[in-house]
Amino acid sequence: MSQAATTPTAPQAPAPAGAAACAVGLSKVYGEGETRVVALDSVSVEFGRGRFTAIMGPSGSGKSTLMHCMAGLDTISAGSARIGDTELSRLHDRQLTRLRRDKIGFIFQAFNLLPTLNALENITLPMDIAGRRPDQEWLDLVVATVGLSGRLRHRPSQLSGGQQQRVAVARALASRPEIIFADEPTGNLDSRSGAELLGFLRESVRELGQTVVMVTHDPVAASYADRVVFLADGRLIDELAGPTPEGVLDRMRRFDTKDRTS
Repeated sequence: MSQAATTPTAPQAPAPAGAAACAVGLSKVYGEGETRVVALDSVSVEFGRGRFTAIMGPSGSGKSTLMHCMAGLDTISAGSARIGDTELSRLHDRQLTRLRRDKIGFIFQAFNLLPTLNALENITLPMDIAGRRPDQEWLDLVVATVGLSGRLRHRPSQLSGGQQQRVAVARALASRPEIIFADEPTGNLDSRSGAELLGFLRESVRELGQTVVMVTHDPVAASYADRVVFLADGRLIDELAGPTPEGVLDRMRRFDTKDRTS
């Protein structure tokens, strides 16, 4: 069933200037009656173009649900979710598929590489499926940025975990999407590979003008971002600009203290 058929009419105010994506009063409810769970409770947030934003919160806070709703991977129950000026709740399934393919890049814990394809073929696969030729100059820049120039003919089994994740990052960047969503992208990596990946994401924002939204539980990972937004119990409760690991930890401890004393 399409998203347009299952969600209420969303507000049609224009997207904020400079926002690659935004939510206004976004709610997500699962189940009914005694099994009803409010995963997101009227969340309003903007993700600026050319910025790196991290989403943090305890388990069950709604951070992954927010990302999935903003990326068009899950329906919303109320409110508005936009990519640029496009209201997601008004799109049918085929339109959503096209939007995800053309305007959104995804990076997940699982690399999701096809074992029979080499690195270059995995990077260009979404564009090949769409029948589009990559911009060779941009592709070369992306490959150089993530440090894969000498590994493009290797299959996933011939690459380390860190190199496989670089391929996943390059695949997300290669089509020059309006926004990249990353869900715990360092979860399956050792600390060194994770730091390299986060450095690549930050460089893609600063050098290539990309927009990145990353869900993470790791204060060190969050410190690579320009801004951190914090969720708890499905609500946006705080944000922090110019984060450091210590600053993120301190903010998280304050939330934890409030929970224990409330």
